[in-house]
Amino acid sequence: MLRIAFFTTLIALGGIAHAGPDGPIRVVDGDTFKVAGTTVRLHAIDAPETDQMCGDANSPAWACGAWVQAETRELFEGRMARCTAMNTDQYGRTVAKCSVDGQDVGERLVSDGLAFAYRQYGMDYDLAEKGAAINRRGLHSTGVMSPAAFRSAQRAQTRSATQVRDTGAKTVTVNREKPAKKGWLPNMLNPGCKIKGNISLSKGERIYHVPGQKYYAETRISPTKGERWFCSEAEARAAGWRKARN
Repeated sequence: MLRIAFFTTLIALGGIAHAGPDGPIRVVDGDTFKVAGTTVRLHAIDAPETDQMCGDANSPAWACGAWVQAETRELFEGRMARCTAMNTDQYGRTVAKCSVDGQDVGERLVSDGLAFAYRQYGMDYDLAEKGAAINRRGLHSTGVMSPAAFRSAQRAQTRSATQVRDTGAKTVTVNREKPAKKGWLPNMLNPGCKIKGNISLSKGERIYHVPGQKYYAETRISPTKGERWFCSEAEARAAGWRKARN
């Protein structure tokens, strides 16, 4: 009788330690899954936002957030996850560590360079990220802004736009802060990079437009087509682009 009670206690304790959720994975983005109807934010990792672009002053912007989402789906979509809930975040998501076939999902994503160790919330994947960085795997092979910095930049842009709209201002306030270090802020998010690098649809010619030129305002930049922003005309010319005639 005592032996039965002992094993019953062990089973109960194991259930409390595990906690779930368990079930097939539906990938939301690189660090967020739906598991058995529960939204799970993976513990101690941070992946690019779905709409995030990567790149720096020396490389064209590219859709790294969408790429990470697609790669994560290739790895884990539909597979059975076993998760251990740890807490709940400010958005009501269950923060958990999950495994698939005994492999830690967070460790796999960080090791493959699809996500970063989120050291603010745990050092679980510190070494996995260092290994990915040394071997230039995934995101570490190109210029990339950390997801946290990207979110911060988005919030700053939203605040600036709101201030202009609320005051009815017609001019842009000059930012007198020190410019960001080269390689940290992609050109597309740097307010000082105003030159538009456009690719001609008819000839595929690379042409850049500076503020004040005839077609500057109506020119739209599509990073997925190889178009980009430049911080100076010298930078644009060095990259092989010529100035628009109008």
